[in-house]
Amino acid sequence: EVLDTEDVPFTDLSDIEEVPPDLNIRPVGEAMGLENLNATLWYFERGEEIQYHAQSEQEEFYYVVEGEFSLKRGRSGEAEYVDVGPGAFWAAGPDTGHGHRYTGDDRGVVLAIGAPDVTDPGLDPHSLDDD
Repeated sequence: EVLDTEDVPFTDLSDIEEVPPDLNIRPVGEAMGLENLNATLWYFERGEEIQYHAQSEQEEFYYVVEGEFSLKRGRSGEAEYVDVGPGAFWAAGPDTGHGHRYTGDDRGVVLAIGAPDVTDPGLDPHSLDDD
């Protein structure tokens, strides 16, 4: 199947009480019927962010489509900050802290891909053991 971005409707996360943050997404993987990975376009306005967190099972892969972001990535107490723009990739495995804030002036867009496609609500990276 081939889809255009505009063929995938926006989901306003502010309408879903148990899912922070209040951002707009396009659930591309869901629209394409993917079963083994999750692919989502996330849309950001200046200052909006995905807070520092970790996954218990899922590996996550990111690609900046539009805008500038400040990343926080790494284990608690050892996290580094990196500024990235369009064309940048980054990834985070299970139990690895990561988050990003949009610092640009216009709209920011990030493609996020996670596998396996499991319900993985996120962990507090500050509470993870070092082993």
